[in-house]
Amino acid sequence: MDWLIATIKIGLAAAVATTFDDNIYLTAFFSEVNRTFRPQHVVVGELLGFTALVIVSLLGFLLGLVIPSTWTGLLGILPILIGINNLLNLNKDDSAEDKSANLKRNSKFRGFDSRKRSLWDVIRDPQTYRVSAVTIANGSNNLGIYIPLFATSSIQNLSVIIPVCYFIVFCWLFMSYSLTHLPGIALILSRYARKIFPFVLMWLGYRILMDSESYRLFLPKT
Repeated sequence: MDWLIATIKIGLAAAVATTFDDNIYLTAFFSEVNRTFRPQHVVVGELLGFTALVIVSLLGFLLGLVIPSTWTGLLGILPILIGINNLLNLNKDDSAEDKSANLKRNSKFRGFDSRKRSLWDVIRDPQTYRVSAVTIANGSNNLGIYIPLFATSSIQNLSVIIPVCYFIVFCWLFMSYSLTHLPGIALILSRYARKIFPFVLMWLGYRILMDSESYRLFLPKT
């Protein structure tokens, strides 16, 4: 049971730290919902984009099957570097720029078609993949964390970590939709949370290095 609690903690830390910024552009997308661009486009687009990132990250798990975990664990340096980089760039606020880009992206989809769409219609709609494209483009941190994390995880651990990641994504979707009428709150949350998450990323990198015993590679041989 201890392994389950520990794995859930790691999954929560990884998911929250890598997807928190999603609520900024998701709120922007939800705020531009109209008769042709529906909330379903945002939800399905986000899930498809995130799934693509998870699939790519699973290559790290396959890498871990052929390379000793001591070596794949060195990928844990990536989260540490990302955390340090985020820490050094705390004062940069691109939220307004991201929102402006999303406003321009969605403005041309205003129309008068308010009919309900099936899931298949939403999946085929190009507007869905505009959301997915933003999710993937914003996923460099996801790959930088998930690849080393998956590479040093067992199938048992992944069966917990991946559902936890999707749970957090659903939480952001719900939160962003709820904040549609209060978009300023999302920006405030992002501003203060960014001061914490660099340390979370560095902690994740540290855990990967320690759990895989990669740190032994840096110790002098006796």
